[in-house]
Amino acid sequence: MGIWVSFFAVIALVLIPLVGAQGAGQYLFGIVIPYVAVLIFIIGFIYRVVQWGKTPVPFKIPTTGGQMKSLPWIKSNPLDNPSSTGGVIGRMALEVFAFRSLFRNTRVELREGPKVSYGSNKWLWVAALAFHYAFLVVFIKHFRLFMEPVPGFVTLLDSVDGFMEIGLPRLMMSSIVLLLAAIYLLLRRLAVPQLRYISLAADYFPLFLIIALAGSGILMKYFLRVDLTSVKELVVGLFSFRPTIPEGIGAIFYIHLFLLSVLIAYFPFSKLMHAGGVFMSPTRNMPNDNRAKRHINPWNYPVKVHTYDEYEDDFREKMKEVGLPVEKE
Repeated sequence: MGIWVSFFAVIALVLIPLVGAQGAGQYLFGIVIPYVAVLIFIIGFIYRVVQWGKTPVPFKIPTTGGQMKSLPWIKSNPLDNPSSTGGVIGRMALEVFAFRSLFRNTRVELREGPKVSYGSNKWLWVAALAFHYAFLVVFIKHFRLFMEPVPGFVTLLDSVDGFMEIGLPRLMMSSIVLLLAAIYLLLRRLAVPQLRYISLAADYFPLFLIIALAGSGILMKYFLRVDLTSVKELVVGLFSFRPTIPEGIGAIFYIHLFLLSVLIAYFPFSKLMHAGGVFMSPTRNMPNDNRAKRHINPWNYPVKVHTYDEYEDDFREKMKEVGLPVEKE
């Protein structure tokens, strides 16, 4: 059920600008909606981070995968079981840039017997890594639409991305990798029964949305060409807060821009927010130094307590009558 709700929701999102971005509607889809989306993103992102920051963490709960630091003659694992700030930084760097915990992930299958079988799950790691880095490359390459002159690193990245020089305009590998990786993640969620059973519309919707976004970008670049001069004029106007709607921008661009605006506005309230949440996770950002340093809950506040001594003073005689042991006679 969730997959069809998500699929038709994205289809509707494609049709809305296709029908509405005509005449005066171009101002709405080209200026108003992008500004509103960015505003929602900023407010939502800050709100989620503040809420996470205010959440009490009374215990040390880092997830560990190696030997803890203890006696000098026992070799510890400073990355999988960090005991210092440097170890935490190293662990976070590997998590953010290499998805190390996903690399170590395994899949579980129940086979005949019954027998439980554990196996490698590296294809998921490869697809996730390809998806995120391709998205990053596509994002950085869009800098050329609103920066003048275009930074050298963007030009270099563009050259490397199209190094195969297939077709005219050149085929950019990042766009294809992004689309294929997103399709793989979607098909995996459909093909694995256990994963399909627990999947909700919130799992399918961002995948369909990103597939539609990447697909519209590929269509716009290679098939339904748009006037890049007009597009850059619109984007520069948005970033300089002097928005204008130039002539000659096709409907495919407004579809692409609207899908991007929906993704930006949806980001802080979805599972995509793990991009910011990974830095706020106590299972990742806390050192495992329980034996070396006592963790005191910083959110504790003074409260009136009733100690055991006071309790025994109040009920000593009654405790003796029923045969309960007391510390003081």
